[in-house]
Amino acid sequence: MKRIGLLGGSFNPAHAGHRNISLEALEALDLDEVWWLVSPGNPLKEGAKDTAPFEARFASAEAMALHSPIKVSDFEVQAGTRFTVDTVREIKRRYPDDRFIWLMGEDTVAQFHQWKNWRKLAESLPIAVIHRPGYDQSAQAARAMGWLQRFVRPSSQAKHWTEWSAPAILLLRLTPDPTSATGLRAHDPNWHERFLDPAKGSKRFGRPT
Repeated sequence: MKRIGLLGGSFNPAHAGHRNISLEALEALDLDEVWWLVSPGNPLKEGAKDTAPFEARFASAEAMALHSPIKVSDFEVQAGTRFTVDTVREIKRRYPDDRFIWLMGEDTVAQFHQWKNWRKLAESLPIAVIHRPGYDQSAQAARAMGWLQRFVRPSSQAKHWTEWSAPAILLLRLTPDPTSATGLRAHDPNWHERFLDPAKGSKRFGRPT
C-alpha cells in the first residue's frame, strides 16, 4: 500500500510554491508520493484567456517536479474525467490497494461549495487543507466549512490519516510561500512558449511512474 497525496490544478504554470508545499505535505503526512493531476481545464474558470495549452502546463509541472517524489500525471485526460469527484472515484477504482488524501490550498476553500458533489468528494477521502497567508478568515467563513468543521482532525494526528474514515479534514500549517501563478503570468505572459517545443514532449502519462 502506498500513501499518496493528490494535488489537482491547472498548473498555469507550475512553480516553486507547488513543489515546496508538496514536499512539506509529503513529510507532514508521511506520504510515499504526491501526484500532480494537471487538469485539462478548470470548470470554474471556463473561457479564461490566460490559460496556457495543456501541453505547456504539463511540461512546466514535469520540469518543476524533477528529482523529487512528485509524480506528474495527465490522468484526467486519459480517464476522460472533468470534475474532481469523478477523478477521485476513478483513481480509487483503478488503484484499490493504495490510500489517497486530497491536498487543497486554503485559498480554494472559499470555492469548495461550488465544486460538483463536494460533500460526496469529502466523503470519498481525507482532505488536507494547506495554509496560505492571508486566507485564514475567508477559509473559516467559507460556506463549505460550516459543514466540514465537524470533521476537522488535530494536526498532531497528521501522520495517522490512513486510519481515519472520511469525511476527515486536516489543516496543515506549512512554511508560507508567496509564489503565485497569477503573479508569474503577469511577469511573463508568454511563459508557455518555451514549453511547447515538440522535442521536449512529455513521456509520462496515465498513472505516474
